[in-house]
Amino acid sequence: MQGQFCHFATYLDPLSATAANFSCASNPAARRGKLILRFRCLIKMGAGGRLSVPNSPVQRVPHTKPPFTLGQIKKAIPPHCFQRSIPRSFSYVAYDLSLAFLFYYIATSYFSLLPSWLTYLAWPLYWTLQGCTLTGVWVIAHECGHHAFSDYQWLDDTVGLILHSSLLVPYFSWKISHRRHHSNTGSLERDEVFVPKPKSRIPWFSKYLNNPLGRALTLVITLTLGWPLYLAFNVSGRPYNRFACHYDPYGPIYSDRERLQIYISDAGIFTASYVLYRLILAKGLAWVVCMYGIPLLIVNAFLVLITYLQHTHPTLPHYDSLEWDWLRGALATVDRDYGVLNKVFHNITDTHVAHHLFSTMPHYHAMEATRAIKPILGEYYQFDGTPFYKAMWREARECLYVEPDEGGSDKGKLCPITYVGWSCFGALATSQGIVKYTVQEPTKPGKTPCLVPHDTMFFSVLQKL
Repeated sequence: MQGQFCHFATYLDPLSATAANFSCASNPAARRGKLILRFRCLIKMGAGGRLSVPNSPVQRVPHTKPPFTLGQIKKAIPPHCFQRSIPRSFSYVAYDLSLAFLFYYIATSYFSLLPSWLTYLAWPLYWTLQGCTLTGVWVIAHECGHHAFSDYQWLDDTVGLILHSSLLVPYFSWKISHRRHHSNTGSLERDEVFVPKPKSRIPWFSKYLNNPLGRALTLVITLTLGWPLYLAFNVSGRPYNRFACHYDPYGPIYSDRERLQIYISDAGIFTASYVLYRLILAKGLAWVVCMYGIPLLIVNAFLVLITYLQHTHPTLPHYDSLEWDWLRGALATVDRDYGVLNKVFHNITDTHVAHHLFSTMPHYHAMEATRAIKPILGEYYQFDGTPFYKAMWREARECLYVEPDEGGSDKGKLCPITYVGWSCFGALATSQGIVKYTVQEPTKPGKTPCLVPHDTMFFSVLQKL
């Protein structure tokens, strides 16, 4: 049966939600807020419907200005957490590179001695272990770009340039654009990566991908080609008024004073590419692909996935220029649990909130800092323990676009939303504190069940129930 769209806002206390008190207008946060989350569901008429809300302990991030300052957060962190140690930082470099060499040595020395059937198990194991280890190397180079490796900027840039170039990452080029991401996190206009699109900018073919097969295809392309396409063509990046490329010193991403650094980054990529070329001549293309190429694909997939999941969740707000400020934007991220990979990735996955607040803090102090700031942040701190592979699929299914709320034209005022024949009353508080909505019987045409600010921005869900 043909469905209708039902728009509703999630201004609801999960612990006290009932059908009787489900009223946006009665919630002070709804009256104050301009930019929060909204879910959109596709309801099949006659059967009732239920929005697929993640079965997760994560609560919706408050969209109002927090009652604390960055200075108060910093005071809660032990001072030693901001100290960078050269020996300790290099110990992580040595550890990761030693592991990478060990895996390389085992593969080159012993795989040829294995029965042919066993190599079909050994090579995927090598690719996985090497890819995860090199992702840790990538994270250390990322820390160098944040000046979190040592107290010396020249040392950080030297180490970062070598490590990132070896993984075919233009160090300075990405360092600059990534710095802008940290400066504008959560801004719909100025953030650099994984900025949700408004509905009007969703490609026409997206509706054909809103199914399991389409989502799987989209995820495969994103994880395998997303990183090189972003670097070369700014795919999924912030829109610019002309072609943007991380390898172009004169592109719109960079200023005049930054152009020399882009040339240095390009030289690093050229050097690494030349080394690979010589290895192909000496060892063969298949050898280079097996030893380096496939692990590099895993590195690229993980860095895209990590970034995507840190900034994509139905509970996270995104702000327009009228509402955005740096602190709220920095808090619009979520810590994730990757299991044992948290340690392999130097805790960039489960301490990302602290990283966005204090990006020069070394990773080996981030866990202690996170524990210290959680009481201050309170409900502004977000952690989702969903396994990353499940979270990846869930977010790909449910976080599709942002959309301004329909209503009047006066900024900041409450404007009525009229539901055509259906009202999204009814709510259930699950054991995890997450609200799931059910659809009640049709109301009289023209009835306005709740009031919401018309200029609110939300993540939207478009799901066939």
